[in-house]
Amino acid sequence: MKNFKAISAMALLAMTVGLSAQKAHAYGTGLSTYPLEVETKLISAELTGITSQGGGLGMQARFTDKLSEKGTIDAGLGISGGERSARLFAGYDYELFPDYENQPRTSLKAFVENSKEFNARRNIIGLAPSVSKGFTFWGKEAFPYLSIPYGISLNGNNSTYSTTLSANIGISGVIPADVGPTKQLTANAEAIIGLKDSFSGVFFGVAYPIE
Repeated sequence: MKNFKAISAMALLAMTVGLSAQKAHAYGTGLSTYPLEVETKLISAELTGITSQGGGLGMQARFTDKLSEKGTIDAGLGISGGERSARLFAGYDYELFPDYENQPRTSLKAFVENSKEFNARRNIIGLAPSVSKGFTFWGKEAFPYLSIPYGISLNGNNSTYSTTLSANIGISGVIPADVGPTKQLTANAEAIIGLKDSFSGVFFGVAYPIE
């Protein structure tokens, strides 16, 4: 039932994004590959830095909800300098294989995006296969990941479309900070390499659990 609600919400958002007049674009994998407990909800603050042409520094907020053992949904918005001035996005990550012994976690994430880039409006839908694996660094567990987002981008100005492709390489883990007896901060750092009609950049985020 929760997975059905998530898919319904994604479909509704996709329709809204396609018709809206917001300036938006989705950036980053976030914490959708991180092993959260079921029903965990996080709110993240993220610093974004686009290094490609038309880029700039910015901030974005992201909400992440672990709906079930296999499903995680996230959504957010942000603003930045340059020609990519704002963004609106949502995604649903479904686990195909868990992180177990020598086997990495493998998942597939569906996403929708809307952006205003170089005076052209773009609506993007796509899929991002991801792999991640837990490792211990200096006594603390962290989770490196690789995601390959592939999307179809529709240019609203001239009704043409193109495909986009990038490689997202990052790591996520718990920060050793005192925020309460039952809560902890989770952080992620990510580098995006634009491969086709995409962008390159770096992102840093910190997430706090909410009830």
